[in-house]
Amino acid sequence: MTITLQVQGMTCGHCKAAVTNALQELDGVSRVEVHLQEGTVDVEYDETKVSVEKLKEAIEEQGYDVK
Repeated sequence: MTITLQVQGMTCGHCKAAVTNALQELDGVSRVEVHLQEGTVDVEYDETKVSVEKLKEAIEEQGYDVK
């Protein structure tokens, strides 16, 4: 599955790295692409291993708001 999440507060390369690393640590996430200009994150994942809620929690734990 692929989902695009709206993430507020990402402004720089450090933000991009923090979100990417947090998501890639989750079992079942195969691809993460952060788009700073659009404020979105594309996540390709295995829905049998990780839920959308877990994806959102991982981003929120880095200090960003997920819509």
